[in-house]
Amino acid sequence: MSTVPAAAALPTPALDPYTPERADPTYRVEHYDLELDYRVASNRLAARAVLDVRALEPIDRVRLDLVGLRVTKVAVGSSTAKWTRRGDKVLVRLPHPLDSGDIVQVTVTYSGTPGPARTRWGTLGWEELSDGALVASQPTGAPTWFPCNDHPSLKATYRIGIECDSPFAVAATGALVETRIRGSRTRRVFEQTHPTATYLVAVHVGRYTEHVLTRLPVPVRLLVPDAVAATARHDLARLPQMIDVLSQRFGPYPFEDYTVVVTADDLEIPLEAQGMATFGANWLRGDRSHERLVAHELAHQWFGNSLTAARWSDIWLHEGFACYAEWLWAEAADGVPTSLSARRHHTILARQRQDLVLRDPGPSDMFDDRVYKRGALTLHALRHALGDTAFFALLRDWTSANAGGTVTTEQFYDVATAHAGIAGGRIRTLLDAWLDNPRLPRLP
Repeated sequence: MSTVPAAAALPTPALDPYTPERADPTYRVEHYDLELDYRVASNRLAARAVLDVRALEPIDRVRLDLVGLRVTKVAVGSSTAKWTRRGDKVLVRLPHPLDSGDIVQVTVTYSGTPGPARTRWGTLGWEELSDGALVASQPTGAPTWFPCNDHPSLKATYRIGIECDSPFAVAATGALVETRIRGSRTRRVFEQTHPTATYLVAVHVGRYTEHVLTRLPVPVRLLVPDAVAATARHDLARLPQMIDVLSQRFGPYPFEDYTVVVTADDLEIPLEAQGMATFGANWLRGDRSHERLVAHELAHQWFGNSLTAARWSDIWLHEGFACYAEWLWAEAADGVPTSLSARRHHTILARQRQDLVLRDPGPSDMFDDRVYKRGALTLHALRHALGDTAFFALLRDWTSANAGGTVTTEQFYDVATAHAGIAGGRIRTLLDAWLDNPRLPRLP
């Protein structure tokens, strides 16, 4: 099939103004079935992806996001399909047009040396480590290792088969359902039945030893190099208590288990994926000095993973809630009142630029620390206005009603005003001030 230069832009209707280079709103993928053959020494990937595609409107083609990897074959159903590569898009021509609601299976065979994509947020996606690899995709790195329709609103289920050199441990999104050793290589199969955004699908390959930290209230396992196992176990020892505390505040933990991967390499920041968190060894040093980040990544299992923002402009629904979880944990575990944490960070924000609109910070500022802290302060102000009983009932209703789905700020307004009863108008005014006005409101 023909390949045209990357400069030849493919006209694709934008799904999200923050990431116009990704995703196609004319279809969704219901399920991804990935078969990966990975060679660690050469960082070589040979793969096949089978996508169950549902048309959301009449279409005669499917545009897939894929970065840096070479496509060798495409099929639609059982027939070979015509396709064209244009930059980071693979355009698959359907043998017959689809009406809205129709489903077709698209199979892409591809290979190459995966690596991160360069974006305004840094390098994202598949990253080769000193002795292994990981995936860190938020927000647009998923196409560096599999063809997809890359947007958080387009959740799907997954089956991921990975064959890799046997000395290496492998973790991936989903439950491990099969392991088979074939000579010097091991194949593992993971199944994720919970709807999952593309950026939250992860793979880890490394020389890790598995430790079970607890089986209650949910199973928690740790994959860690032996050299840093003791310090990591110390810093994560309070995870069972942390899950219990946050479950009381937010509702039951939303998945069957939780995995923490600690890499031998230092990482710039910790990372969350569906049912999983990743820390570089530099973040777990045996003194719990970064325990707030353990709470932060855990909270993303509710806010970000189970409940996922339908558009990137609503990123505060992930980061503001996870940041507030840090304060809730500090209060429960160490007696630091949330009101003190709120005052400290309000003072810091008041000294910074007053030009960020929390509801729509813009793509360049979507991961600005002000989004995190102002989001948490918004929740603290709402808690003060509603009272603890109504506020935490609101959070539990929010997570329960939207489990496995996507959410918007408008939906949160509706739930918050409903819990406020006759004071709903006052609550809407409060949220307007925190979410829509660049100037930081006074802390109640």
